[in-house]
Amino acid sequence: MKIGRFIRRAVRAIVPPTVFLGIAVYFGWNATQGDHGMKAYQQQLLLLDQAKQAQQDASAEQVAWKRRVNGLREQSLDNDTLDERARAMLNLADKNDIVVPYDRHDPLY
Repeated sequence: MKIGRFIRRAVRAIVPPTVFLGIAVYFGWNATQGDHGMKAYQQQLLLLDQAKQAQQDASAEQVAWKRRVNGLREQSLDNDTLDERARAMLNLADKNDIVVPYDRHDPLY
């Protein structure tokens, strides 16, 4: 009977602190390594920074495209510049243009 009482006392003395220690370790581990812990928080901050950078890049690209589209509006087109660029791209010349041939190795300026 004394052995049973000793075992019961030992169990009562060891089990509750062990259970509470286990619970504390569980919550401590989840606070640092879990899905909502500090490590996950750092990863979310990194994703947030990447999303902000992507948003800034998209905004800059949008501004660039708006500028290019506005440059194509009829009010902003210069007819002489448009004619010059079209002739240069198509490699054509007007019959009234003066063409000065040059060698490939000669500098243009």
